[in-house]
Amino acid sequence: MKNPLLHNFKSKIFAGIAALFPIYLTYFVLKFLLDILSQMSLPVLKKIGLDEIPGLGILLTLVLIYLLGVIVSNFLGRKLFGLGERILKRVPIVNTIYSTLKQITETFTGKTADAFKGAVYIQYPRVGLWTMAFISGESKTENGQLHYHLFVPTTPNPTSGFFLMIPAKDTIPTGMTVEEGLKTIISGGMLAPNTNPLSDTE
Repeated sequence: MKNPLLHNFKSKIFAGIAALFPIYLTYFVLKFLLDILSQMSLPVLKKIGLDEIPGLGILLTLVLIYLLGVIVSNFLGRKLFGLGERILKRVPIVNTIYSTLKQITETFTGKTADAFKGAVYIQYPRVGLWTMAFISGESKTENGQLHYHLFVPTTPNPTSGFFLMIPAKDTIPTGMTVEEGLKTIISGGMLAPNTNPLSDTE
């Protein structure tokens, strides 16, 4: 027979851990990013004798990142950046790491999301199993039936997958934006909403 006091103590401990863990991770990630930003400009600040000023390294790095964004946004900058990318992609191991990180970054910054019109659920690979897919286009049959062109991504890398054409009536809107859907795929479902539209269809 379980001791109710011990059971209650354990449940409260786990509840506390569950509450503290995301806070700790958020602090750890933010601290890690701030340390990186600070360290990136540290050599420059040391040369001019300003490395002792708190926060200056982060500010300088953000300014440099902004200037880089301005440069790669114009025609000449895109050409130069593209040349650098082509060089990186010719290095075997670097190519894999860089391409994967770039694809994930573009997913979270919305570039990949802009290519899709919406996120839907379809029954795949068999009836009763639901898979998330993204609408990449649409077409109609000679009888006027609307079909969706769907990209079905893999987890956790949504840049690979396969193409399906399916009647629009056989799909169910997820209720999520494309970005939210992509984040759900990347996280293996851990970032999925607590509710879904499938319960009323079974």
